[in-house]
This record gives sequence, C-alpha cells and structure tokens, in this order.
Amino acid sequence: MTKTLLIIGHVPSPNTQRLRDCVEHGARSLDAEGINIRTLSPFETQSQDVLAADAVVLGTTENLGYMSGAMKDFFDRCYYPVLKEKQGLPFATYIRAGLDGTGTRRAIESITGGLRWRAVNEVLLFKGEWQDSFSEEAEELGTLMAAGLEAGVF
Repeated sequence: MTKTLLIIGHVPSPNTQRLRDCVEHGARSLDAEGINIRTLSPFETQSQDVLAADAVVLGTTENLGYMSGAMKDFFDRCYYPVLKEKQGLPFATYIRAGLDGTGTRRAIESITGGLRWRAVNEVLLFKGEWQDSFSEEAEELGTLMAAGLEAGVF
C-alpha cells in the first residue's frame, strides 16, 4: 500500500525555497518503496490533498510574529473539511524566523492541536541570519518523515 508524505511549504525567498527543497530531497533520498512524496505551496494545497496524506510537513516563515499569510490561508480553507477524518495525522513543522519564532510556533501548535494532529518531531526553528546547517537539518527532517512512514512508525 502506497503512503503519501505531503510537504506544504511557503517559499517567498530563495532561502525558504532551499529549505523546502531540502525537506523534499531528504524524503526522496531513501528511495523508499511505497512512499509518494507530494510538495505543494500552502495556496495550492486543498483539503483533498490533506485527506490523501499519511503524514504532513508544514513549512512557514515568521511574519510579524505569526505564521505566513499563505499558511494561515491553507488552514482557513482546510481546517473543517479535514477535522474529523484526519485526527491523529502525523506531522512536523519547520519555521524560518527572523526573530524568535515563538508566536508562529504557538499559532501552529494551537491549530494542529485543534485538528488533533500528532507532532512526531520537535518544531525546527531556523532563526536569525541564514546558516548552512539549516539545509542539513531540513534534509534530515524529510528523511525522518519518509523513514517513519516506510517503517510504519506513524
């Protein structure tokens, strides 16, 4: 049975594009049998995409101490259509923050808590000036998510 990892990443800059690409690359690096990797922007993602997913990675920027408008739009459109059917959905989050990411993290945790999704990793917080280690950590996150699906851990 094929399982789907859905990567939803907001990419308004070259660095955020790099992070999302690294998550996807990490997920694909396993070359796992039976794992379908889908990568979409929050604006492209529809409730059907979430309903078809077995795990999700959420990637957002910190904008004025909150998640990106694109990620908020995704949640606004998809919250109720997936609420009952996707409780327990395994997910992970990364945040590209210029400041501390606290408000963004709190908002994501509040919404995913309401959805009753299950965090399978600590939030990855990429804050401050760009560091090359961000790419490595993002790639590891993608690998972890694909490996967890392949192994049936989540």
